[in-house]
Amino acid sequence: MKHTAVRSYRAVRRLATRLNEATAEAARRPDRGDISITTVIIWVAAVTGALVIAGTIAVVIAKYNGSLAGI
Repeated sequence: MKHTAVRSYRAVRRLATRLNEATAEAARRPDRGDISITTVIIWVAAVTGALVIAGTIAVVIAKYNGSLAGI
């Protein structure tokens, strides 16, 4: 239990340090180049398409698994 607490403390401390550094960087350089909505739409569409393709492959394999076993 002691090891888990130490790891948790380290993770929280690392995260807090990173957040403080990012906040300081954003205050120092406010024009950090936000991503456009088009980029977000393209990424969401790409990830969704990949998940649909993977799901379709999984369904087809599950459906024909018994038939493929004899090959």
